[in-house]
Amino acid sequence: MDNQLALLTLCGSVIAILFAASRAAKVMKFSEGNEKMQKISASIHQGAMAYLRRQYRILLVFFAGMFVILAGMAACGFLTWFVPFAFVTGGFFSGLSGFVGMQIATRANARTAAACQNSLNRGLNVAFSAGSVMGFTVVGLGLLDISIWYLLLRLVFKLPVEDITSTMLTFGMGASSMALFARVGGGIYTKAADVGADLVGKVEAGIPEDDPRNPAVIADNVGDNVGDVAGMGADLYESYVGSILSACALGVIAFNKIEAVDRVNAVVIPMILAAVGVLASIIGSLLVRTGESTDQNTLLKALRRGTNTSALIIAVISFPVVWYILGKDFIGFYFAILGGLLAGVLIGFFTEYFTSDTYRPTRDLAEKSLTGSATIIIGGLSLGMLSTMVPVIIIAVCVMAAYAFSGGFIESTRGLYGIALAAVGMLSTLGITLATDAYGPVADNAGGIAEMAGLDKEVRKRTDALDSLGNTTAATGKGFAIGSAALTALALIASYVEKIQQVGGDMVSLDMSIMNPTVLVGIFIGACLPFVFAALTMASVGRAAQSIVIEVRRQFKEIAGLMEGKTDADYATCVDICTRASLREMILPTLLAIITPIITGLILGHNGVIGLLAGSTSSGFLMAVFMSNAGGAWDNAKKYIEGGAHGGKGGEPHKAAVVGDTVGDPFKDTSGPSINILIKLLSMVSIVFAALVVQYHIF
Repeated sequence: MDNQLALLTLCGSVIAILFAASRAAKVMKFSEGNEKMQKISASIHQGAMAYLRRQYRILLVFFAGMFVILAGMAACGFLTWFVPFAFVTGGFFSGLSGFVGMQIATRANARTAAACQNSLNRGLNVAFSAGSVMGFTVVGLGLLDISIWYLLLRLVFKLPVEDITSTMLTFGMGASSMALFARVGGGIYTKAADVGADLVGKVEAGIPEDDPRNPAVIADNVGDNVGDVAGMGADLYESYVGSILSACALGVIAFNKIEAVDRVNAVVIPMILAAVGVLASIIGSLLVRTGESTDQNTLLKALRRGTNTSALIIAVISFPVVWYILGKDFIGFYFAILGGLLAGVLIGFFTEYFTSDTYRPTRDLAEKSLTGSATIIIGGLSLGMLSTMVPVIIIAVCVMAAYAFSGGFIESTRGLYGIALAAVGMLSTLGITLATDAYGPVADNAGGIAEMAGLDKEVRKRTDALDSLGNTTAATGKGFAIGSAALTALALIASYVEKIQQVGGDMVSLDMSIMNPTVLVGIFIGACLPFVFAALTMASVGRAAQSIVIEVRRQFKEIAGLMEGKTDADYATCVDICTRASLREMILPTLLAIITPIITGLILGHNGVIGLLAGSTSSGFLMAVFMSNAGGAWDNAKKYIEGGAHGGKGGEPHKAAVVGDTVGDPFKDTSGPSINILIKLLSMVSIVFAALVVQYHIF
């Protein structure tokens, strides 16, 4: 029966890809607007594609090097020969999902602006359809990779199920590696351009955002795509496959000694839930529509109608799935899935509460701009720190509930499997969740094109409403990804412990007590790692932004007639500066994530690695929430003022809010969302190199 269920997963992936193709075709049927709009859009598209081509050339060298290393380990008997190839496919599909999403996003921006000339609902329709391409490409390619590997290893090579899940975890490592490069590199690019454009253009020169006189304006719009589309797509691809693969691996362990259930059934349940999530997300996507009101609550309701419907469908269908595949005696796993689904909804709501300008926290933050930049920065830091409390409570309750409902107090591995299923439940509706997230950069670009092309003010009002909504949904999407990362990381730690026991046998002495000095030292190293990682990425944004600030100032000073609008700015130079800086700066933080668990393991042994993973997961979860929410609140506080509060655009409060937003930009779009990839990549690298650590370690 498991083979038929795996084929259903393959069918689900095909349906997702076909739906993405239909959305792409729909977007391409809309008008691109006038010739000037088409020219601006083409410049953004060319800049984004040029960046991706250069990034992928660098990543080709990295993946080739890792393939050789993994092949060498396979030749020495530490891994199977499937592992190097699985690693490469994980990275390939992760990168492909970002590439496809960005191809459509950069072609939908002018079409969204043109559609907003007719109506707000038409503009939302185009932007959301473009976001749906990203969402369903990610889930489609993710399920395609998983189902093909499963069927290949089970039907063709006839491997034992534990070897299948162990091998499949490796392409999760490939996906995580690609995601970290894409998220860090794209984040550095987009925030360097954004910070440089805002500080010189809006604060110093006093010109509007997306003014064509600003030399960094095209780089800024390109950055929205390479960071928030390609980077985010690769990010959520690895979150999605990581949650499914960790649940599959723990399913083997949980049902290893239970004769009443074939453990293979426990492996395919996460895959089936993901396939059902595709259908639920398609139904929800078809329900997203709005009227002509630019009120944020009205627009949020339009998106919530789709996401909540999808979640409800999953909640209903998961019950017969668990009952049929595992049996009524294990229906507790259904409540674990339900808990994860509910936790995702709650994290999304509270992320929205702390970051949306429709609620008090962000409006209070905007009010702090009345007394200058310092107070709004202090207020944003305070808000971000305070916002960590609620997600921690939600995840804690979810973990305990999933563990208890799954029978963890009877058999611990069953409880851990329940926690992994909760993560799958949280991400089961990723198709529509990512669509609501990915549409934001399209709307942002549309606003920039409307400004640069000199479209009617009503058009800019509509694109600004969509853009503001996109900021909120982007913050919600990041909260969603971070919450699922915490659950998935816990499941991966459990998989690492099992892997150590599997490869080490009697050689292994597990002592996970904090009284063990190697565990304690590992905890300190792991807890420190997200801070070092965030520092490196923040510093990278700062250096790249400095280069943009200097270049923009130079052009304003040296190009005669630029400020009067009589001469065009040199956009290409700013695009090139951002590209070179981001590709150079992305290497060190990513290598840090890959090398640290290996070195820690070779020195402190497997117990030290367990401490490292525990420390990085706990501090990384808090850091990611803090940085993402603080940055989102600063951004929407600025948008709230630009909407007319506290004197509107051009006043001193607005300038203070812009400074706050420039501080928050690398928080929410570079360092914060990258940390959730970091904590999972650490676990996956540890699993892949477990045999090496067991064989060769000092302590």
